[in-house]
Amino acid sequence: MKPILYIIIPCYNEEKVLPITAPLFLEQLSCMQDKGLISSKSKIMFVDDGSKDSTWDIIKSLSIDNKSFIGIAQSRNRGHQNAVLAGLMEAMDKCDITISIDCDGQDDISVMTQMVEEYLSGSEVVYGVRNNRKTDTFFKRATAEGFYKFLNMMGAEVIFNHADYRMISSKVLKEFANFKEVNLFLRGMVPLVGFKSSSVYYERKERFAGESHYPLRRMLALAIDGITSLSVKPLRLISAFGIGMSIVSGIGLVWAIVSKIVGFTAPGWASIVAAICLLSSIQLICIGIIGEYIGKIYLEVKNRPRYIISERTEDEEK
Repeated sequence: MKPILYIIIPCYNEEKVLPITAPLFLEQLSCMQDKGLISSKSKIMFVDDGSKDSTWDIIKSLSIDNKSFIGIAQSRNRGHQNAVLAGLMEAMDKCDITISIDCDGQDDISVMTQMVEEYLSGSEVVYGVRNNRKTDTFFKRATAEGFYKFLNMMGAEVIFNHADYRMISSKVLKEFANFKEVNLFLRGMVPLVGFKSSSVYYERKERFAGESHYPLRRMLALAIDGITSLSVKPLRLISAFGIGMSIVSGIGLVWAIVSKIVGFTAPGWASIVAAICLLSSIQLICIGIIGEYIGKIYLEVKNRPRYIISERTEDEEK
């Protein structure tokens, strides 16, 4: 039996790019159906993440024109990760496999064929991985690659140069649904589920239209979310640093006592003030890191819903 595929596409203020990329997604879906790889019941699901422009109106229009298009709208903007999760959870019981991909057309749509072939060969998760960053500026390339290296260094295991372009089977999604985190970092959470996985490689293109929704500020915020959601290594580094400073302080105390005994003392107020300022700033940084984890605990214990669907195109058809 041919697997039913749902292509999950998060959208936020994509009125400029959606009319361009939607036909491309439909063409790829039809291509895979013609090759006999997927069922004719397969769909393209757009997830509107509380857009402020006409994105949702475009999605509704697409669903009216072609039954292969369906859409859901979040009640407000919750962020890219929550939008992807909403689509995955909505599709979980309706299909055999899902492929999540951004709306901007930068990810190579044709790679979906390889992803489905990998699934048919036994893979339950297939990661889309960039093989180069030719289209990026030097600054963008350096910060993006540094992002992945820093995450791995901090204990958050992620696939290098993989974002959120991936295929996941419904079997994996049903296990993934047991992960109840409110603070989402999907590219680090999916590998934790396990199951057989593989990767396909592609060259990422420039955005078709509109502006990127991931400037440096948001990349840094995503990195912090990833590290604090998946690793306690920063807390261990604080502990190790505290032990190291205790040793240094002990040596300094012995030196001060010996100096006092032998009668060698100096005013040294500048060095004392410098040491106090240095240690105070380090303490504040450490408290900030601990506070980040406490804040995550605060959000998790509230157990608020991770997404709320306000509209569905399928409901309007009924």
